[in-house]
Amino acid sequence: MGRVSQAQAQENRERIVDTASRLFREQGTHVSVADLMKAAGLTHGGFYKRFDSKEALIDETTTHAFDELAERWTVTLERHAGREEAARQALIDAYLSVEHRDNAADGCPVAGLAADMARGTGERESHRAYAEGVRGFADRLAADNDGDAEGITRLCTMLGALVLARATKDFPLSEEILATARAALAASD
Repeated sequence: MGRVSQAQAQENRERIVDTASRLFREQGTHVSVADLMKAAGLTHGGFYKRFDSKEALIDETTTHAFDELAERWTVTLERHAGREEAARQALIDAYLSVEHRDNAADGCPVAGLAADMARGTGERESHRAYAEGVRGFADRLAADNDGDAEGITRLCTMLGALVLARATKDFPLSEEILATARAALAASD
């Protein structure tokens, strides 16, 4: 079998990062390298040609997931043509939706990676990226005159509601949690 081109190697690397980002948010960072590479449609042996370690991949995928979240915010702002409060409410509504609850792989890295970050040490690049991502998301949720506390409060409400809704998704309580949190956040504006 011949060597792959640099362009193909880069494409494969991006596929691994994207696949890992989704799997880690959905299943946690304990996903094996073999399972990850299988999901990416690549051989297990190629992993260490592209990454020094699984931890290095976790570092990169954490940044990748928060970059995706920031891109969603940008798209939402553009869709609402400069009406930042409407964009913020749309973001909250999408976050606290049944679709987001049921699609952790494409969902918020704050929720998807929280348990893994809590179990790790604060010395890793992924923890720095996670903390910066949480701060950035909270900042987006704060209205200009609300300050940091309001953005953090909104994020905590959203995150708590999402985690509880996922944990109770087979019961009517799940949708009640989402609706109650959306209403509470709409009332706080």
